[in-house]
Amino acid sequence: MKLWLLAVLLVALQGCALTVSHPRALTPLESFVPLAGDPRVWVEPGFEGYGERVARALPQAIAAVEAAHYLPFARAPRVHVCGSEACFRRYVLTPKLSAAVVPDNRLILSPNLDGREKHRLSALLTHELAHLHLGQRIGHYHSTLPVWFHEGWASLTADGGGAEYATDAQAYAAIRAGRRVNLGAHDTPGKRHRAAASRLNIFEFYRQSMLLVGWLRAQDAARFRELALAVQDNTDFEIAFWNIYGQAPATRLAGFFDGALSETTATNDNQAVQAAPAQP
Repeated sequence: MKLWLLAVLLVALQGCALTVSHPRALTPLESFVPLAGDPRVWVEPGFEGYGERVARALPQAIAAVEAAHYLPFARAPRVHVCGSEACFRRYVLTPKLSAAVVPDNRLILSPNLDGREKHRLSALLTHELAHLHLGQRIGHYHSTLPVWFHEGWASLTADGGGAEYATDAQAYAAIRAGRRVNLGAHDTPGKRHRAAASRLNIFEFYRQSMLLVGWLRAQDAARFRELALAVQDNTDFEIAFWNIYGQAPATRLAGFFDGALSETTATNDNQAVQAAPAQP
């Protein structure tokens, strides 16, 4: 009974950011040491050169995230750098990723970003730091914030980082084909609506999500800032959206889809004219 009471008290003290009930949150990060030149970067021993590349990219990435979120990090971020596949697989259950934020808000980079995907380091570091920044305030992948906004905001913050493997044209083509982000789906603690729920592949989903969030910000920067701050204050996304826009997200963002359809139609018409043979 005393143990149960202690657990309740810990939850009350830590708030929603406490995710130690998740099995992966109990995995101790034992295989990392702080980088001599930057204690925010913890590396797998023997891969200090990789850690130094991360440290050089970190200030710009942090600045981009704090600007896009309108708030500083609640705590100094820490980045864990895995130089070996064995290290990354120990902490990340989907090891095909090149970076991840896992319970409890722990950012881990894969050896891919020191190898075949070196060129993605800065962008993916920024994308994952965006998740970490939000996680420090509302908890790891909170169910009151839809996945499309979570991933779209992070990709937008990173100038497309995480959404590179689909183009705007491919995202618009999916919309034209009737495959679009399902804005009416509501997540629960046990159910997150990812790409498959919208009949999109993961790359199309990230790209469309980024375009949606970017459109929302471009339409009214002041209201978007208000929404971003409300979300970071742990207000339910739907409630915050209604309070700020006076509409449901699906209603408001119908304008994006209408515009996307018009844009793709105009683009196709222009291409048809350009491809037509010259008249004699």
